[in-house]
Amino acid sequence: MKKGSIKNNRINGEVMRELSCIIRDEVKDPRIDPLLSITHVEVTPDLQFCKCYISTLGGDNSMKRTIEGLKNAEGYIRRELAHRVNLRKTPIIQFIEDRSIEYGVNMSRMIDEVAQKDREKGSAEPYDEGEV
Repeated sequence: MKKGSIKNNRINGEVMRELSCIIRDEVKDPRIDPLLSITHVEVTPDLQFCKCYISTLGGDNSMKRTIEGLKNAEGYIRRELAHRVNLRKTPIIQFIEDRSIEYGVNMSRMIDEVAQKDREKGSAEPYDEGEV
């Protein structure tokens, strides 16, 4: 199976859906942030490994504690995944922090601040089509 094949994409989607259900409904570790979001899952074509990218709305401390809790519960999560998804092999799961949502929020905030400063200075005058 190739990496970008339709079958691999379906497996990634199914594993992502089941991992989020397992973590949300069955893992009861207090270290895991309740506002956890699985942003992306990549299962290798040979089904040996799975990279699970996660994001939390808490700070760095929350992310570290969440990853620690998920690594501690990896055996249980993997066993539940094996029961729910019919694959030839159950992949070894690696949890990786994903900062893309936090990065996007910060960039949006900075753009809003610059636009506000431009409005305050009066430099954001309307564009006149006759002046080119």
